[in-house]
Amino acid sequence: MLDLIPLCALGATTPQEFRQGALTLTEMPETGLVSLTLQRGAARPALDLPEPGFWAAGAGHAAFWTGPGQWFIELPGRAQEDPIPFLAPQAPGCSLTEQTDGWVLFELQSSQGAEAIEAFLEHAVNLDLCKMGPGRATRSVIEHMGVYLLRRSDDRLAIWGMRSAAESLWHALTTLARRQSARG
Repeated sequence: MLDLIPLCALGATTPQEFRQGALTLTEMPETGLVSLTLQRGAARPALDLPEPGFWAAGAGHAAFWTGPGQWFIELPGRAQEDPIPFLAPQAPGCSLTEQTDGWVLFELQSSQGAEAIEAFLEHAVNLDLCKMGPGRATRSVIEHMGVYLLRRSDDRLAIWGMRSAAESLWHALTTLARRQSARG
């Protein structure tokens, strides 16, 4: 019998963590991800679904807008289970597709509050930082990779990227953190 060992997106059996100056970057493999799409004529589901450009936490889930009638639903602690039975009763008339294995989540946290997160964003992406305060979410590019950025709080940023580019994204993020630390 074959004994399979689950691996995180970066290839280890445990999540990776990187600390540099005020910033800590952590791989978050326990968060499940589901895409939700409203079907034509369906009522909006009984979930906390934010408007474009925002991220919102609900009971047992969080969501961010990805397109007209479309959201990604984050499910903390549910990456190892089928999330559809949990969401289906709350989203009748919606198409739900499990996405966990296609994406990787990295959380960036600052021990110095908003200043370190904003300095990081300033060098990582081409965004108007005035529009990237807590509760905001957007799609952008870091290096050459498409990502979703969710500003969870002043001192915390979530970065969703394609799992197939996890190592490249990790390298880009850690390099940016090193450069920021060197700048002081």
